[in-house]
Amino acid sequence: MSKPLLQPQGDFPAAGLGRRFAAMFYDFLLCTALLMVTTLVYKMIQMSIIGETRMRAMTEAGALDGDPLLSTVLLFVLFGFFAKFWTHGGQTLGMQVWGVRVQNADGSAISLWQALLRFIVSIASWLCVGLGFFWALFDKQKRSWHDIYSETQLVRVPKRKK
Repeated sequence: MSKPLLQPQGDFPAAGLGRRFAAMFYDFLLCTALLMVTTLVYKMIQMSIIGETRMRAMTEAGALDGDPLLSTVLLFVLFGFFAKFWTHGGQTLGMQVWGVRVQNADGSAISLWQALLRFIVSIASWLCVGLGFFWALFDKQKRSWHDIYSETQLVRVPKRKK
């Protein structure tokens, strides 16, 4: 099964580190809002199940601190955000603003498996004090660890004419 080609097509230059970080910051703000709303919905559901009085008591006792189920839900929501945008159009909202797109070498959209690899390795890149991102400064093709491992590339696309 062939993957859909992303538009516009062309031989685009690799995205530089500055554009990557600018798009990441924009997406960070959006993801923060998304995670806040998700947490609110989760807590509302939790309160409807265990009751307001019991939830208040558990909160005051610190029993709800570090909720592994909430952490798992937030991780899945975050992955869902990136996977949806990366596999359908190759751009998150921050990437659209900064003219950056993730794609395969042939200009096609990445697969869900590639999105998962990108997501996991990018987390590892941050856990290594950003070393995986700064790797793009030394790589001849300006690839970061998650680009290399997922066999994807981040390119700079021209602005669409209106």
